[in-house]
Amino acid sequence: MPLFRKVLRVSNRSMLAFIFFFSFSSSCLYFIYVAPGIANTYLFMVQARGIMLRENVKTIGHMIRLYTNKNTTLNGTGGLIDVNMSEISFDEIQELFSKDLDIKPGGHWKPKDCKPRWKVAILIPFRNRHEHLPIFFRHLIPMLQKQRLEFAFYVVEQTGTQPFNRAMLFNVGFKEAMKDAVWDCIIFHDVDHLPENDRNYYGCGEMPRHFAAKLDKYMYILPYNEFFGGVSGLTVEQFRKINGFPNAFWGWGGEDDDLWNRVHYAGYNVTRPEGDLGKYKSIPHHHRGEVQFLGRYKLLRYSRERQYIDGLNNLIYTPKILVSRLYKNITVNLIPELAPVRDY
Repeated sequence: MPLFRKVLRVSNRSMLAFIFFFSFSSSCLYFIYVAPGIANTYLFMVQARGIMLRENVKTIGHMIRLYTNKNTTLNGTGGLIDVNMSEISFDEIQELFSKDLDIKPGGHWKPKDCKPRWKVAILIPFRNRHEHLPIFFRHLIPMLQKQRLEFAFYVVEQTGTQPFNRAMLFNVGFKEAMKDAVWDCIIFHDVDHLPENDRNYYGCGEMPRHFAAKLDKYMYILPYNEFFGGVSGLTVEQFRKINGFPNAFWGWGGEDDDLWNRVHYAGYNVTRPEGDLGKYKSIPHHHRGEVQFLGRYKLLRYSRERQYIDGLNNLIYTPKILVSRLYKNITVNLIPELAPVRDY
């Protein structure tokens, strides 16, 4: 009898141990095989909800774009426009717009049926591009009229033997334009760039705008994120705050990158048109381009130090002004001594 009890006592212990190890093993197997499946299911549900949320956002965004496009079309713009780059004489352009009596001297136009949201001065740096200018006006004037903007054109022409200084010409054009009217938006526009979509609205905003985000000669790809060339726009307040363009870039390249730096040093960001709205075509050139400015990289390294000692505040010039029906021509002979820079 005592032996039986001893065996039974051992059996009870073994049974308890067996139950313990069985429960422990089952729990381990559960966490190894079952729990990951539940976790994956949960993650899948979360992911699915995220996908549904993104799709809903896309749907709402699409509806907003449709609504915006509809209203834009009602306001006179319809999207893609024909880019006619065939050459035309200036006499033909004058004749083409001679019947539009609302275009005042200097190319100044404003709508009669509404109050324009922006008063825009379009500045065009210029030298030896006489075949491009008529094509430019033929394309831009109807587009800006459809956008119901008040606008005028300023062709800032460089004479003399110095390399082309696009940035200094823009600074000169800005100063001269501000003498004419209370402009609130300035568009800095290369003469050989033609927009492909009239919904690329030539107004300004809270942040500087890069309009020419996709150019055909770059296969409609932004060359690099800091690219700010071709066509850009800033409010008068923004342009004054960054002290305009740098004056020290003689030749091709660098001034746009410096402008990008100035904009960001002043606390702004650059916006661009969405999708294909920022597509542009480039008019072919029939002559040798400007020489590259080899000193641009050194200047760009000191963008911050130079920003408020080289720009609008150190520019000296003597312009010759000629007002035609479609634009105001501002001719200047630029030399480095017109923009002296103290040591930095």
